[in-house]
Amino acid sequence: MTPDINKLNQNKTPTLCSISSLLLFPNTSVSEGNTKANHLFLFFSFSQHLAMFAEENGLRGDPRLQAISQAIRVVPHFPKQGIMFQDITTLLLDHKAFKDTVDIFVDRYRDMHISVVAGIEARGFMFGPAIALGIGAKFVPLRKPRKLPGEVISEKYALEYGTDCLELHVGAVQPGERAIVIDDLVATGGTLSAGVKLLERVGAEVVECACVIGVPEVKGQCRLIGKPLYVLVEPRQADKCC
Repeated sequence: MTPDINKLNQNKTPTLCSISSLLLFPNTSVSEGNTKANHLFLFFSFSQHLAMFAEENGLRGDPRLQAISQAIRVVPHFPKQGIMFQDITTLLLDHKAFKDTVDIFVDRYRDMHISVVAGIEARGFMFGPAIALGIGAKFVPLRKPRKLPGEVISEKYALEYGTDCLELHVGAVQPGERAIVIDDLVATGGTLSAGVKLLERVGAEVVECACVIGVPEVKGQCRLIGKPLYVLVEPRQADKCC
């Protein structure tokens, strides 16, 4: 049974949800953390498939993971007070760390017979095309409304306040194609789940979702409407927070 969000909002004690929210929103109060964490609770409480962190899935001690993590800049209080923004643009500036990021994903997917790499707008576009080239697949962008010029299908998903939407070009993916969905960071998984639904609506088989960064609470429990999740590193904390 799905929990009542209004009842969850009344909870003033720290929970697993508020802890994960405070990781990304460390300067909020506990009650604010619980409010921001409602979607995390809904997402992580009904797990059927494991979320796999690379370090615990064959890459323990791999120096590439530490280098990737260190290449990600943390920007405190962006885009608003309390958020520890994980800036992957600095990762893109480090050609070796960027290549290592792509190589890890390519090594994982090259023998899975993937024909579609779907990237979530916008930062999924930074990793998806390189991964697609590396495994011999096509790259398919999943875009925000009114960005794709052709005929599209749409899928709405919930945000903390309100909704958003992803769109896919009709004909970009064929029935029976095997796909992965790529984004830079997963916290609640709503955007990834919308991407999965879009692909499945056109008959694709979504094999897995993948992100560079994932909150620690996804370890061992992740819903993503029944799809496994592969994550490289956890979010970094700022060295100095002003």
